[in-house]
Amino acid sequence: MTNDVLHSPLGKSSEYRDTYSPELLYPIPRAPKWAELGLSADALPFAGVDVWTCYELSWLAPSGKPVVAIAEFSIPAASPNIIESKSFKLYLNSLNQTRYASLAEVQDVLQRDLSAAAGAPVSVAIFRLDQAPAMQPLKGVCLDELDVAIDSYQLDAGLLKLAAPSQSVVEHLYSHLLKSNCPVTGQPDWGTVVIDYRGPQLDHASVLAYLVSFRQHADFHEQCVERIFCDLRALLGDGAELTVYARYVRRGGLDINPYRSTSQAAPQWGRLPRQ
Repeated sequence: MTNDVLHSPLGKSSEYRDTYSPELLYPIPRAPKWAELGLSADALPFAGVDVWTCYELSWLAPSGKPVVAIAEFSIPAASPNIIESKSFKLYLNSLNQTRYASLAEVQDVLQRDLSAAAGAPVSVAIFRLDQAPAMQPLKGVCLDELDVAIDSYQLDAGLLKLAAPSQSVVEHLYSHLLKSNCPVTGQPDWGTVVIDYRGPQLDHASVLAYLVSFRQHADFHEQCVERIFCDLRALLGDGAELTVYARYVRRGGLDINPYRSTSQAAPQWGRLPRQ
């Protein structure tokens, strides 16, 4: 695949299609951004997944009566491609006036098409509205209450510091102040980022200043989380245990939640208030 954001539907007027159109999906290779971070596909320092949630999934039953549901898509972090978000939304909308015999058939169609676009198996879970994942509070230390003077809004990993280099701790930190910009449209992307780690203690104020320094940075959601992971891992050392994940505010009924970790464990989470 040689697709890039300049040729994607992002930031362009697009025809709305309401009948099944899998060709709308637009894959973008991960490799160029991995190369920027000094990573290669055969030696990634993390395991992980990109969890997308669709709150506006709909199709027609055989009788013609509409069905509505919520869907969750899990795309492996090591898959060759990400799926450009606007194309993802357009594709999901293309099911709106298409008839399917059952929920299971819809799930099979989604798994097939998304796996083909990502270049790796994608898992799909579809929930009736009364089965939707519940909202859950975050646990740990919220960095947003720190009284910190900030004057840097350009990405700067040099802001990160250790508070106690010789002391190993286990901490769960989070911030709702993550903001970056779409690399094509320049529109803001808002999210909550969570950092779980075991290793030398991070200076909390420096972590908050670093996260805020993404405020004018342009990258896709997945790439922001991978950059945070790599910058923290470089500071903490290879022996540290580290998980970084973000839950982004939805757009057009679709949110994305990238998860990167030194652990192979699957993410356990629920919705946040902005989702």
